[in-house]
Amino acid sequence: MEINVKALTELKGAAAQIIEIYPDSRVFLFYGTMGAGKTTLINELCQQLGVQDHTSSPTFSIVNEYASDNGPIFHFDFYRLKSESEAFDFGYEEYFYSGNYCFVEWPEKIPNLLPVDAIKINITVVDFQARTISIEKK
Repeated sequence: MEINVKALTELKGAAAQIIEIYPDSRVFLFYGTMGAGKTTLINELCQQLGVQDHTSSPTFSIVNEYASDNGPIFHFDFYRLKSESEAFDFGYEEYFYSGNYCFVEWPEKIPNLLPVDAIKINITVVDFQARTISIEKK
């Protein structure tokens, strides 16, 4: 599936589509270059799921937890990981297999640890505002 957005303001609608199309999925993997809009799309997904708090990329903490109407939501940023073994140190399995929403930036840092039923979202920059969002089951 592919969603084309012409402006960042259209990400809200894209997030709503993703939640509607994958209502039972809980682990979403976000691929894209630095600045492609991974965090921005995750913020919109969190809003769709009822998060009231401010959301931001957990670049230094690796994981942020947000309260929502759908239970806790976990937002990961693995950009700074040097190896997959670091993911074991904070117990990634407890998050990924908890049944709660998990939004993962830079999943390519832990390729052997990703759930087989995760949803892969690739964001491609078309121009300053436009993005192509490709979505598929892993």
